[in-house]
Amino acid sequence: MRLGFYKTVEIKVLDFRGLLRRAGPLCLAFLMVACASQDSAPPLGYDEARAERLFSIGYQDVSDIFIEEVSVSQLAIAGMGSLASIDPAIGVEQDDNLLRVSVDGTSMASYPMPDPNDAKAWGALTAATISASRYHSNDLDSAEPEQLYEAVFDGVLSQLDSFSRYAGREAARENRASRDGFGGIGIRIRLIEEGVLVLSVMEDTPAERAGLTDDDVITSIDGAGVEGLSQREVVRRLRGPVRTKVNLKIDREAGKTPISVAVVRAHIVPQTASYHREGNLAHIRLSGFNQRTTDSLKQKIKQAQNEIGDELEGFILDLRGNPGGLLDQAVEVSKLFITDGRIVSTHGRHPDSHQYFSASREDLTKGIPMVVLIDGGSASASEIVAAALQDSGRAVVVGSSSFGKGTVQTVLRLPNQGELTLTWARFHAPSGYALHRRGVLPDICTTGDVTAAEDVLSLIRSGALPLAGDLRRRDIDTNDDQAVESLRANCPTREEEAEIDLQVATRLLHDPGLFARALQGVPNTAEAKVGLLRSSGG
Repeated sequence: MRLGFYKTVEIKVLDFRGLLRRAGPLCLAFLMVACASQDSAPPLGYDEARAERLFSIGYQDVSDIFIEEVSVSQLAIAGMGSLASIDPAIGVEQDDNLLRVSVDGTSMASYPMPDPNDAKAWGALTAATISASRYHSNDLDSAEPEQLYEAVFDGVLSQLDSFSRYAGREAARENRASRDGFGGIGIRIRLIEEGVLVLSVMEDTPAERAGLTDDDVITSIDGAGVEGLSQREVVRRLRGPVRTKVNLKIDREAGKTPISVAVVRAHIVPQTASYHREGNLAHIRLSGFNQRTTDSLKQKIKQAQNEIGDELEGFILDLRGNPGGLLDQAVEVSKLFITDGRIVSTHGRHPDSHQYFSASREDLTKGIPMVVLIDGGSASASEIVAAALQDSGRAVVVGSSSFGKGTVQTVLRLPNQGELTLTWARFHAPSGYALHRRGVLPDICTTGDVTAAEDVLSLIRSGALPLAGDLRRRDIDTNDDQAVESLRANCPTREEEAEIDLQVATRLLHDPGLFARALQGVPNTAEAKVGLLRSSGG
């Protein structure tokens, strides 16, 4: 078993060799960056010994870590059967104690079935099956090794949940770059007819220091034009080792002479926090949770405090559309606002999956009134933060039911430098309920029959809102579709951002009496549920 892991919310990486490491979330846009990976060159051609090691380790990882018990034999048979995605003529089926491999229905090989949970033996059998099949299949014989690996692991993961996945060598390289940061210049782009449009320039990056601005159009990179390039190729050319230079030609104004800009690449972690002043309110949006989210959020809070000063009336933490990211960053973000108490706990099948996270430090915002905005796009780490601030009574949560992505994934690196992302735990709100599938119900619901902010405020004044605390914190069987649907129907989810959310938040923070009506009390149920959660394993 491999010990040690990257921890993310949805992604919590276990590297079972002894060290607990941190990683970050998937990037939500193409960033002009260079991964500082030291991955070796990919091997040429299919090698049975190399494949055997890869499959053996992959099977063992799933058997050890996945949140539900699953036999290695089930995984391997499904994986080998998935070779048909490359050549539909290939068939793999169990016949009593034999595994038979066929081509167009004609048996070409049979193998004794190993012990159901012998990962090494099943890895060897999988590799041997591929070798034998390649003699009878031109499609398999001409397939790159990574195509074969991907076919097998796609079959393996079809036996698991929808959040478990395989990333091949190149995709995993991109994932690691997104989690760990980049060597690059720090811009977001989109291809247009005239060239490469700069959608945004990230703060405190080489691009900003070199004078690039939003809406610049890049027409050449290191002397070569960008016409006909794909977005992936543009990204590749803009990437490079830290402290190396990339020369760009920029069109800034129509009819003007293009500008030549030399940008020195640096290590970049995507900016996830942004701040906008709304009168005497601070509107801070988090787009994800990566290694620098907490530090970036601290900067935005201090910026708001310095800019607005003593007139600061409240904070709006906007988590709408935030798909999540790092577990430790969700915890640290929550700690900026909560002085004491449980933030989240995680529970799964593996003994190390039972973890408890609590707050115990000063509120950076000094208790200033706070509203959290969520919607159907708020998932995982953002749901942890919303539930923690809601259950602690620190903030009023406004919007619609959140996504309900309440599982923790572990990312394990494989010998081919690919990755397995495996669900290994579920997380629970401070009041004890599991968030998976049910999501977070807001205190103030802005969906359903209401269409205007004033309608919502009237419901608060009448006592129809906020939603009852026992309803919000109700612990249901998340495998019961009817129970989940019934609970979420109390505040139907909304995928698109709606102006009503921000309007309600602003009105609440400008009216202390109304805000007090909307604010829920602190539930006192977490400690009583700890024993139950641990004994249930999930």
